[in-house]
Amino acid sequence: MKRLLVCGVLALLGVSFAAHSADEVKLNRKQREEAAEANTQLALAYMREGDLATARAKLERALGQYPDTATTQMAAGFLYDRLGENDKANDHFERALKLSKDDPNVMNNYAAFLCRKGDKKQGEAYFLEAAKNPLYRTPEVAFANAGRCARADGRSKEAEQYFRQALAIKAEQVDALFEMASLYQELGNNLQARAFLERYMAVAPTSAASLWLGYRIERGLGDYDQAKRSADRLKRDFATSPEVTLLLEAERASQ
Repeated sequence: MKRLLVCGVLALLGVSFAAHSADEVKLNRKQREEAAEANTQLALAYMREGDLATARAKLERALGQYPDTATTQMAAGFLYDRLGENDKANDHFERALKLSKDDPNVMNNYAAFLCRKGDKKQGEAYFLEAAKNPLYRTPEVAFANAGRCARADGRSKEAEQYFRQALAIKAEQVDALFEMASLYQELGNNLQARAFLERYMAVAPTSAASLWLGYRIERGLGDYDQAKRSADRLKRDFATSPEVTLLLEAERASQ
């Protein structure tokens, strides 16, 4: 499968490049850029397959051939993020952002990294900048991401504002609906939480997370029959999920 995937990438790009770095010196700029793009796409393919060692080798080759493209720098950011080398990942994401001239897609990817591993407020700011860019096709996703970033930083009011902005653009934005349900449940407003969870369940597949949230909401509202139905389905359909462990702990605590 990996061989087919790799061959497919090369065929799609229609690019040939020298096998030895000494030969690459003879390539002109356009050829080096094409070779770097080919190696970058190979690296991304290997990352999807979970072969991070080969992906790293391909990306290092690409960076040696032509480092001045946002695609290659962003791919390096993804790779080093997965390898747990946060400083390297951050450097490559920053370089990608500079090379892309504030491309909202690059900005969104860097923001996601910052919210998980770095400066949440800076990540939030990048999400908002991406959302307001007229070239960005899914601003509701960026607003939802900004909300999660603010919520992870302990700022519930700002988070709610961003989720509402996402829903104002797209009423069925699933991340914002789920986050609003979760946020209201956390704040003790279970009626509002139930309303948002019902909207979420109407447009998204049932998951362990949604059943676990529904269980807690119904318990908070005193509807123990509905809570039990959610619990039973969670145990039946998602028996190995972390949410089942949380559920069993909650049930023991309530006995």
